[in-house]
Amino acid sequence: MAEGAKTSPTGGIFREKIRGPRDFFGGLALIVIAALAIWASSNLPGQQGFAFGPGTAPRIFAGLLMFIGVVVMLMGLFIKGPPIESFAVRGPALVVVAILIFAATVRGIRVDLAGIPIRIPGLGMVPATFMAFMISMFASREFRLVESLLAAVAMTTFCVVLFVYVLGLPFQLWPMF
Repeated sequence: MAEGAKTSPTGGIFREKIRGPRDFFGGLALIVIAALAIWASSNLPGQQGFAFGPGTAPRIFAGLLMFIGVVVMLMGLFIKGPPIESFAVRGPALVVVAILIFAATVRGIRVDLAGIPIRIPGLGMVPATFMAFMISMFASREFRLVESLLAAVAMTTFCVVLFVYVLGLPFQLWPMF
């Protein structure tokens, strides 16, 4: 490092230039997501004349997201904002686990691990939905058992009415072994 260069003991020259770290890194995350969307839609045909191809809308929205990300990132460089706080891992992790368990149990799944077949039977929509809601409610630090049970029953009933009776989707409601 050159003599006379001023650095802070907490992060160097670059950190001093970021006035709003939450906005800066949030904008950077939006840019990365937009770049991934553009890359993922790169093999889809785009606009041909006046006709939209299947890759046109994803690229347009990804371009808009990237533009918004650049604007937010620049705001983080020039406008003072709040610091980045600690990130809660428990909530998002339990919600992801609940979604994966629902996906594995609603119709069942068969997985071969090192040649050993493992089969999770299909529990049906009612038990799988109830279980997913209960697991995701553990994500809150304000978890209360009775309230969570009532909410899970209400949401399971709503999902069954909506998907099976209103939309007419062919879901198996209960386990069939």
